[in-house]
Amino acid sequence: MTWGALFVLAASVLWGTTGTAATFAPDVSPLAIGAAAMGFGGLLQAAIAARPMKAFGSSLQSQWRTIALGALAVALYPLAFYSSMHLAGVAVGTVVSIGSAPLASAVIERVVDKRPFTRRWVGGAVLGVVGAALLCVADDGKADSAVAAAPGWSTPAGISLGLLAGLTYALYSWAAHRVIKTGVPSRAVMGAIFGTGGLLLMPVLAATGAPIVASWQNEAVAAYMAAVPMFAGYVLFGWGLARVRASTATTLSLAETVVAAVLAVAVVGERLPALGWLGAAMIAASLFVLTLPAPRGRKLRSQGRVEELLGKTDQVARGV
Repeated sequence: MTWGALFVLAASVLWGTTGTAATFAPDVSPLAIGAAAMGFGGLLQAAIAARPMKAFGSSLQSQWRTIALGALAVALYPLAFYSSMHLAGVAVGTVVSIGSAPLASAVIERVVDKRPFTRRWVGGAVLGVVGAALLCVADDGKADSAVAAAPGWSTPAGISLGLLAGLTYALYSWAAHRVIKTGVPSRAVMGAIFGTGGLLLMPVLAATGAPIVASWQNEAVAAYMAAVPMFAGYVLFGWGLARVRASTATTLSLAETVVAAVLAVAVVGERLPALGWLGAAMIAASLFVLTLPAPRGRKLRSQGRVEELLGKTDQVARGV
């Protein structure tokens, strides 16, 4: 699990830069930013995965329903995520979107895959979600002037869109993990899901993307977000999904909220009070719980139970 966790954490660090990067293109709408970042990032995923996608074409076609669901979630996620940050503020939008994803992911696995909640996951998720909530509360009222001047419904609407972003994030993570577990390489799966999602976002980009080409700074922001967080980040995320459960991956990605908060303080100039730092510390603790290797004694006990079962099976086979 260690390498899978490290890949997801590395992806989360890259994703945590998106909110701060978006502030450098204030004239570009959140729909345009989301469509450009995830759209081009998804198409790049498909481009580098063309060969494995072709090699495993029949396997991908047999999983077309899951891939279609994942692609639709990929297309909806950035539109909801960046709109959430625009309406509720960068930190609140990020925290709600990412903080709600682990719960949504675990519920999806429980309902669809019949997987029980593990004690470790529950402990890590509780720490992480409470930490995310503290970050959200600490950031309350500290949105930028544009958000502060918006109508009173903007923050509730932003939080609602953040919950939708969390659900769609959990959905495409679950879909990708499910297809990867059938034996299809992660590059092929991520290329198929994110490439199709990127195509779905092209009409949105065509309708809203004119301000992106209005200045070199807007173009640079869009290029960075497509190439680094969305392309490189999701390559790392795909490698991680091949090694850990989707619910674990979405919980580990809570690290994104810490990165986003730190950058908001260091780069954007926001002030994070003590309550916010406590939330960040709780999220760090949740990541420690989830990535800490299982105690050797527990592994040996599990191995002993397996050997005991095998011994009983052998006795039955010999008629003992």
